[in-house]
Amino acid sequence: MDIERLRVLAGVNKSVAESPEGSNISIIGSEKAKIQRERKIKPGTDEWFKLWFSRPHLTGEKPTK
Repeated sequence: MDIERLRVLAGVNKSVAESPEGSNISIIGSEKAKIQRERKIKPGTDEWFKLWFSRPHLTGEKPTK
């Protein structure tokens, strides 16, 4: 197996633009925290778990309806 094939399989060659949620978690976290404050979502509630732990790129759900 060549090195390029290994990189593809490992996902090492993906750029930031190809990542579903981007790679800068501080920006994503800041956006989610802003939504949480605006909607007065309390930690531990169903809505909070949906906001912070949903994977829209996998399931297609909208965590911020």
